[in-house]
Amino acid sequence: MTAQSQVNRALFDEVMVPNYAPAGIIPVQGKGSRVWDQQGREYVDFAGGIAVSSLGHCHPALVNAVKTQAEKIWHLSNVMTNEPALRLAKKLVDATFADKVYFANSGAEANEAAFKLARRWALDKFGAQKDQIISFGKSFHGRTFFTVTVGGQAAYSDGFGPKPGAVLHAEFNNLDSVKALISDNTCAVVLEPIQGEGGIIPVSAEFLQGVRDLCNKHNALLIMDEVQTGVGRTGQLYAYMNYGVTPDILTTAKSLGGGFPIGAMLTTADIAAHLKVGTHGSTYGGNPLACAVAEAVLDTVNQPAVMQQVLSNEQLFRRELAAINEQYHVFSEVRGQGMLLGAVLNEKYKSRSRDFFLAAADHGVMALVAGPDVVRFAPSLVITPEDIVEGMQRFALAVKQVVNG
Repeated sequence: MTAQSQVNRALFDEVMVPNYAPAGIIPVQGKGSRVWDQQGREYVDFAGGIAVSSLGHCHPALVNAVKTQAEKIWHLSNVMTNEPALRLAKKLVDATFADKVYFANSGAEANEAAFKLARRWALDKFGAQKDQIISFGKSFHGRTFFTVTVGGQAAYSDGFGPKPGAVLHAEFNNLDSVKALISDNTCAVVLEPIQGEGGIIPVSAEFLQGVRDLCNKHNALLIMDEVQTGVGRTGQLYAYMNYGVTPDILTTAKSLGGGFPIGAMLTTADIAAHLKVGTHGSTYGGNPLACAVAEAVLDTVNQPAVMQQVLSNEQLFRRELAAINEQYHVFSEVRGQGMLLGAVLNEKYKSRSRDFFLAAADHGVMALVAGPDVVRFAPSLVITPEDIVEGMQRFALAVKQVVNG
């Protein structure tokens, strides 16, 4: 650890709540998919702020959107609406299955709204007994107490007292496990098209269609959490479009703002009608600054050329990872889609994803983990082939460092 890193960590320990364990480096500048720290050392960013920086760092369209809106109006609250929110909502509706949009500040808030809406819809239509929500083991839906309870990882939800009730967990990609739990008292089934924190595990087409059919049979809503998979990350604007299965409610955040905090819940007019005036809200949700930036993201990303670039970048990532694996034999498979990929460690290197993450930083690459056995990559959707190759050359040195001990 450098002297500057020691100073950084000492200050963090002095003034910050200790719920994070940050890396020693502090990035201070970024451009595209390159980042520089306090010492001027350069990194290739394969992390994307955990699938957030959809257009990299300081993209001209986003910088211009912030500057332009910052000189107009920043905040109004939801006692009135604003032009950027209306424009963004219209574009999201036009591009998806949805009729209505609710804006929030994060993926967790979007999911909170989705779960509350599902419960209110069921109460209004069928009565109080229809309150059960089915989620899946290893899922992740946010850090509010409701969303962390719906998420299928007890490590995140235990230790805070009594949890919200009527939440059940099935096994992902196992339709029989859903059939064993679902009933006419189920109000919603919620899933990620690709489980992110759970290890970059894509939903199978057969399973997703089966869940849709079960929801139809039992008058339950299908909620797709596209916080991590949405806004072009899989090569479609939203991942549900890859499957031909339409949700009743969709949540989106992360890449939507390209780094500016924003989340949204999308749904149909019939379902949205159950959140009447006063039943839910957000002070900052849909503020002009966030919506102006998100509109610029959507305008830039939702283009055929960008979607094709995401898919071609995926193939380059896979080729580079295969070449590294041919030399060092550390991965059992590469999972995921588009610019959300997980290199799964084989039995020899099981539970050592953090070692690869730390070694990557040593060699100038910002990567991620998805549990103890998966190295995750979620870079800019428009990362250049040159940056991918350079980053993978550095990552190969990191793999070599771990292999050689």
